[in-house]
Amino acid sequence: MNDPTFPTPAAAPPKTAHRIVFANEKGGTGKSTTAVHIAVALSYLGARVMALDLDARQRTTHRYIENRLSTLEKRRITLPTPGCEVFRGRGPEALLVTIDRLEKLCDFLIIDNPGRDDPIARTAAENADTLVTPMNDSFVDFDLIGQVDAETFKVKKLSFFAELIWEARMKRSRATIDGRRPEMDWIVVRNRTGHVEARNMARIEQALTEMSKRVGFRVAHGLSERVIYRELFPSGLTLLDKGHLGELGTSHLIARQELRALLKALNLPEFTRDQPRLELA
Repeated sequence: MNDPTFPTPAAAPPKTAHRIVFANEKGGTGKSTTAVHIAVALSYLGARVMALDLDARQRTTHRYIENRLSTLEKRRITLPTPGCEVFRGRGPEALLVTIDRLEKLCDFLIIDNPGRDDPIARTAAENADTLVTPMNDSFVDFDLIGQVDAETFKVKKLSFFAELIWEARMKRSRATIDGRRPEMDWIVVRNRTGHVEARNMARIEQALTEMSKRVGFRVAHGLSERVIYRELFPSGLTLLDKGHLGELGTSHLIARQELRALLKALNLPEFTRDQPRLELA
């Protein structure tokens, strides 16, 4: 019989991974490329990483990891590599079951949303711990989160996507979540800034600053437009795989620094390393 003076300790809550969701309803923003590079970077740091590709048709993230595994087998080498699977279930409830299963196996669960709006994509975004929205530096992409005045470039109103995320964050902050899930951190990542005219870049920066104050996202610089990202896809290799890419020019070294800076800007939580930490430099 238990002594009431010494109550039985409560069982530790089940392990849950930190969920990083890459979401953007527009295509061509470098979403999957960014997701894969962040997944590999975390793997290099010793984290256990799983990726879930929600686009069962294109499967860009899953194909990238498949190509990587094939290259490792052909070259008979070992490199840090995240696990990955394609979501083939139907409906939001099936997605939540899949997330619950996968996050017990890893430190970080990276979810790559399709470039469209549907109930499954909304559910993934609403359940993110860190929501990453890559965008190109153009008002075509900015329209995803807000509309601007054609003359002044001042923000007129939020987009549907921004309203969706705002409501999800408010719901998360009001809910009693017994300490298991953090506040949602929303980060808009500016990709491909190198090809943008300076005046247009300044206008977009002004609009993003104004919008961030309204809805509470952070802004980070992402990956510049570089041919090497497209060239690496067939092999599944990344800029972090030093010694397996041949000779890299200065621009590629700068690109690696951009990736390191982006990973730092995400401000992800600490984790217990089960394997040796490798260098990202």
